[in-house]
Amino acid sequence: MSIQFRGEKAGALVPLGPIVRLQVQTAPLKVAGDEEGLRYDPAPLRSVAQLWLSAHGVFALLPDGSRLLDVHHQNYPGSRNRGGKNGVSLGFTAHYQAMRARFGEHLTDGCAGENILIATEQALRLEQLTHGLLIMGSTGAQPVGLIRLRVATPCLEFTRFALGPEALFASPLELKAALQFLDRGQRGFYATCPAEEAVAIACGDQVFALPAPRPGTD
Repeated sequence: MSIQFRGEKAGALVPLGPIVRLQVQTAPLKVAGDEEGLRYDPAPLRSVAQLWLSAHGVFALLPDGSRLLDVHHQNYPGSRNRGGKNGVSLGFTAHYQAMRARFGEHLTDGCAGENILIATEQALRLEQLTHGLLIMGSTGAQPVGLIRLRVATPCLEFTRFALGPEALFASPLELKAALQFLDRGQRGFYATCPAEEAVAIACGDQVFALPAPRPGTD
């Protein structure tokens, strides 16, 4: 599927692709390292078939009915939520393909920690997502909206993880170049789900970019 933003019919949803992975970050991914300080470890990521979203963040339901909160959920003890700006995170498979081409096969899909991974054939930038996203399931349930998208700025720890063993010998200029490559949404995006009551999404749901508002509309 080719994603076309220019020349699309005004007001039309732009199909991006299906959700292929959902996951919960059960603990911080930056952990104590050696003399270099913190290091990045994707081990706390837990893949799930269904994810619940709300304005407070995301969670999964466990078999006993309890909630597995993401570290960015506002109710997580010691939450990493920053004023509701990073309650949901998302990424694209095309971005992982580009990261693997540059850094290596250890950058497996999902390792950057996003909650929602969407299958696309090409990279996407913030300006293409600025009006929000709409997630539609196949069961006819109410679509789920994501608003206020923003770039998930890469941290030094993830950049060193991406560089792999070469990070030990990387010069400041090489680290800067890697950080710049991972920026602008390459590592992923944050978003907000405006729903006060939690709504569910599942792997296979289709994701669309919302068009710009028509002139004269709110």
